[in-house]
Amino acid sequence: MHSPRAVIVAMLIAAATFPVTALSADATQPAIFSKPAQLFTLVNVTFDSVTALAIAPAKSNAFENIVLGEPLQGGLTSTTVHVPAGGCLRDVRATFRDGHSQVFPAVDVCRYHSMRLTSRGA
Repeated sequence: MHSPRAVIVAMLIAAATFPVTALSADATQPAIFSKPAQLFTLVNVTFDSVTALAIAPAKSNAFENIVLGEPLQGGLTSTTVHVPAGGCLRDVRATFRDGHSQVFPAVDVCRYHSMRLTSRGA
């Protein structure tokens, strides 16, 4: 039989290590939890202007248009936009001046706060 003191010490050790274990588990998981609206920077280094931007929860195809104000010129330009509140994993769709669109799937907007568009993709 364990002494009451040994039981209390064991409980304190378990309680002290639980938060560390819980944090460690969360750090290894993909960020899928809901977050409030946040800022996200889009850098355009392609040769074409981005005329529209839309963001959707990953794999949902429920894109919400993001106001750019004016086209994001090609070259080396950037803009900062508000990402609507929601989950961390988002699909980002950029529409270019020539009309073609490109979807960048499962962008983790909680971990990364910017994305660089290049001629070969983000």
